[in-house]
Amino acid sequence: MSAALGLRLPRFLGQPRASIWGSPGLPPRLPGLPPRLPGLLPGLPAGPGRAMAGHNRWSKVRNVKGPRDAERSRLFQRMAQLLRAAAREGGPDPAQNAALATALELCRKHNVPKNTVERALRERPAAGSRLLLGVRGPGGSALLLDVLTDNVRRSQAELRTLLGRHGSSLAEGVQHSFQAVGVVRVSGQAVAMEAALEAAAVAGAQDVVAEDEDELKFLCDPSALGSVRQGLVAAGLRPLSATVEFQPRSLLTLAEGARTAAGRLLDALAERPDIVRLFHDIDERPEDAGGHSGSDGHSGGDQSSGHSGGHSGGG
Repeated sequence: MSAALGLRLPRFLGQPRASIWGSPGLPPRLPGLPPRLPGLLPGLPAGPGRAMAGHNRWSKVRNVKGPRDAERSRLFQRMAQLLRAAAREGGPDPAQNAALATALELCRKHNVPKNTVERALRERPAAGSRLLLGVRGPGGSALLLDVLTDNVRRSQAELRTLLGRHGSSLAEGVQHSFQAVGVVRVSGQAVAMEAALEAAAVAGAQDVVAEDEDELKFLCDPSALGSVRQGLVAAGLRPLSATVEFQPRSLLTLAEGARTAAGRLLDALAERPDIVRLFHDIDERPEDAGGHSGSDGHSGGDQSSGHSGGHSGGG
C-alpha cells in the first residue's frame, strides 16, 4: 500500500526488530537520545522490585490521618450540637447557663477551633430533642446512648438498623443497670491528691478519683453538681467539665467472641455525631488485670471521644 501511494517508509518501520526491552515492533534507540530505562518515560511503571516514590507516605495519610481527621470532625459536630442545645435551653450567657459553660469548657478541652464555637453560638438554635436510649448489646451488655437530634424518628430508625447489624437492639429498663452521678472533671497536673481531697470536702464532693495523670474526677450527688463546681472554682481549681454521668452498678466480663462483637458495636456508634455520650457496663480491663479483657484498656462507665466507656458530651 505504501508503494502504491509513492511513500517510502524507514526501514525499521517496515521491518519489525527487537527493541532494547526485547519487544518486537519498537524502533531502536536513535543517535543522541538517552538509553531507554524503566521509569524514565512518563506513564510507564517502574522496573521489577522497585517501589514507587510516595507510596508509603500516601498509605500513612490514608490509614492514619484520614480516620483521625474524620474522628475530629465528628467530635467538632458533637460539640457544636451541644453548644446550640445549651444556648437554646438556657440562653447565650454562660454566666447564667451552667450547661453552656460546661459545653464551652469541653470545647477548650478538646481544642475545638474558636471560629467553630462562635459559628455554633451565632446560628439560631434549631428545635431538637435529647434522648437517653437503652441498648442490650452483645453478651447481655447494657449501653446508654445520650442522643441529641433534630429528627427523633430518623435517629431511632437508623439506630435500630445499626444495632441489628451488630446483634443488638433498643431495650427498656437498661437505665436501672446504671447510677446517675454528678462528675466535675478538673485538670490534675498541678493538684496533689491531698489538696484535691481538701477541696472536695469544702466543695461538698463525695469522692475524688484520679482518671489519669492529667485529670481528676470529683464525684457528687447530681443535685449538688452546680454548687460543687462553684466550690472547686472558689478553691482555685479550673473545671474541665461538670456533667451528670451514668456509672454502671457492676461491670460485665464478656467472653472473647462477645467482647470482639461489642468492640465493633462501640466503633460503629462512635461514628454517629448525634450520639453525644455513650455509657456501658463492659469490663474493659486488660487480661493481665484480674483476668478481664477489654478493647481499649478502660473499665466501663463514661466514654470520651472514641469508645472506651462513654462519649464525652456535657450539658
